[in-house]
Amino acid sequence: MDNYVETLKEGQKIDMNLLITNSVKGVSNAGSPYLSITFQDKTGSIDGKKWDANELDAVVAESGKVVRVVADVIEYRGVHQLKVLQISEVDQTQVDFVRFCIACPVPQETLLQKLHNYINGIKNEDCKTILNHILNKYYDRFIVYPAASKNHHCCLSGLLYHTISMADIAMMISSYYQTIDKDVLLTGVILHDVGKVMELSGPIATKYTLEGRLLGHISIMVGEIRIAAKEENISGEIPLLLEHMILSHHGNKDFGSPILPLTREAVVLHFVDDLDSKMNILDKAYDDVEEGEFTQRIIALDGRAFYKPKKNSF
Repeated sequence: MDNYVETLKEGQKIDMNLLITNSVKGVSNAGSPYLSITFQDKTGSIDGKKWDANELDAVVAESGKVVRVVADVIEYRGVHQLKVLQISEVDQTQVDFVRFCIACPVPQETLLQKLHNYINGIKNEDCKTILNHILNKYYDRFIVYPAASKNHHCCLSGLLYHTISMADIAMMISSYYQTIDKDVLLTGVILHDVGKVMELSGPIATKYTLEGRLLGHISIMVGEIRIAAKEENISGEIPLLLEHMILSHHGNKDFGSPILPLTREAVVLHFVDDLDSKMNILDKAYDDVEEGEFTQRIIALDGRAFYKPKKNSF
């Protein structure tokens, strides 16, 4: 059972443990029940079908569980899939779930060092106090949660990875435009998605929580900033500016922001967030195609299929 999803090849028969991230019942044209299942380990995910599924299969194939999978690797429309022959229970108390979470491409230790360096470099006391107040409450979740249930940075420590990538870009941009308040910008960047630790269920089979579905991470984080400012006795513009950055960082009312960016720092936050998320989505799509081919259409990028250029050979 030493195989990983990224190493699977067409024609291979596997017997391995995999995490189920999604499982849906269906009925074939012939009237037979089947299961459509998405499996995952730390190297990637793969879809599978369990034909002629019985009631026990449906119980075993529960989202969020690691199961033993016996299957044939096939190719369907140019993509590897699993023809599941058998799924069976695994003792969940013996599972190392880190093996089944998509790995972050940057070591967590590297990201944490950069996070602490950025925080220590903030000179504005109101910014630093609000930032530390909120991170101290949610630190353990913030450093391991994904940034989304799918689409971008949906890996272990993906939220931290996305945040630090944005901070790096934002600080580079602010070095070109001296009128930008670096402390306010950096604080907004680090806080902008912290609400996702309440919007999402966690790094294992990530789903939206009830609070996430009813409120969303933008509203959640505005409330957290307001609470932090009150408890730390902070008045003045800083809490208001940070709330505005959170409310406007999606940059479009159709995408969940009730207000458009109306400060320099809010504009930069929006563009940096949009850039980093889209580049990550593209990177994931390119991983699935060979050079000289087009990706599948990407819904988050206006349904466009992107070309993967051939590398020059020397």
